[in-house]
Amino acid sequence: MELSPKKSLNFDDTEIAFRNKSNNELNAAYWLFKLISSNFLTKVGPPITNFFLNIGLPIKGLIKATIFKHFCGGETIAECEHTIEQLAAGQVGTILDYSVEGEDEEAVFDFTCAEIIRTIERAAGDKRIPITVFKVTGIGRFGLLEKLDAKQELTTAEQAEFEKVKQRCEKICRMAYDKNVPIMVDAEETWIQDTIDELAIDMMRLFNQKSIIVYNTYQMYRHDKLADMKADHLIAKASGFILGVKMVRGAYMEKERKRAAEMGYPSPIQPDKAASDRDYDASLDYCMEHINDIAIVCGTHNENSCRVLAQLLDKHGVAHNHPHVYFAQLLGMSDNLSFNLSDAGYNVTKYVPYGPIEAVMPYLFRRAQENTSVAGQTSRELGLIVKEKQRRRLN
Repeated sequence: MELSPKKSLNFDDTEIAFRNKSNNELNAAYWLFKLISSNFLTKVGPPITNFFLNIGLPIKGLIKATIFKHFCGGETIAECEHTIEQLAAGQVGTILDYSVEGEDEEAVFDFTCAEIIRTIERAAGDKRIPITVFKVTGIGRFGLLEKLDAKQELTTAEQAEFEKVKQRCEKICRMAYDKNVPIMVDAEETWIQDTIDELAIDMMRLFNQKSIIVYNTYQMYRHDKLADMKADHLIAKASGFILGVKMVRGAYMEKERKRAAEMGYPSPIQPDKAASDRDYDASLDYCMEHINDIAIVCGTHNENSCRVLAQLLDKHGVAHNHPHVYFAQLLGMSDNLSFNLSDAGYNVTKYVPYGPIEAVMPYLFRRAQENTSVAGQTSRELGLIVKEKQRRRLN
């Protein structure tokens, strides 16, 4: 393992960022981000698309050829193969993410559990798929988790229902352990997160004794999560397991603030972006100080945080491809970060969502909304694409 990258990081190098994209793919990305920048996809797109799908108009082909193709790997694991190969050509790993959500039937939870296990089996022995992921709400009812978080007494039927959720969770993590494929537990809304955190810690206690298998996710746009992560590290040290930390800023800010205001409790969200950035980078520093017993996935599209972690690796004399340190971005976004980091010798992965088009639509529209709500994200993506088009002398 090398302690220094092949070259200094340059996140403006579009030749590296887009070298695995054909001219046609680059042009398609250009027009998609132009469309996103017009706010059509975020304001008009969801109701119109849902209406067309509900009445049976044949627009699935159009969706699959445009926004779905850019942000998703396919409808099945097999359909993701082209994306897996394309990312691997740039030394970027794939995180297969079955992105069906919003269900509440036991049969669907069982199917989702089985599908997540299939992603683990697919990843086993394939270095191109170094990490897997799941959401607890994919294998258990939101309302049940909400009741648990609120410390409300469960009925006998609900107790049995939660036992099934725990069994699915352990079944997934045990398969990850048996196949030696790390798996991340995604974070969700604050009013179900305590239960998710407890499940994740239980799974780490079972499966992280000798190596990193299970990661929990910490949303640093919450003002309490830096302290929570440090407390979990103390639990891990006392119990003798490796703490798996997936570090993100967060995905539910507007919903969280609205609920807090409506229900009259203090908002769990940081007072401003600067506070989120401060805690995020402080968490990276803490993890690097304890890199032997903390493994981190730095999930971010923030250029500065990527630089902070890269500099921390050098500061602590840690190999850039240390197995406890990964960078992660979403497919279709921030290729300038992913591919330039991988080119400089760092471990990098991309979330590759997949699933039936109708079921993945909520995810797709969140990605469009994220690009318009994060300051400068769409213009940044567009500017880099334009720069590369000019470099290639494309019209």
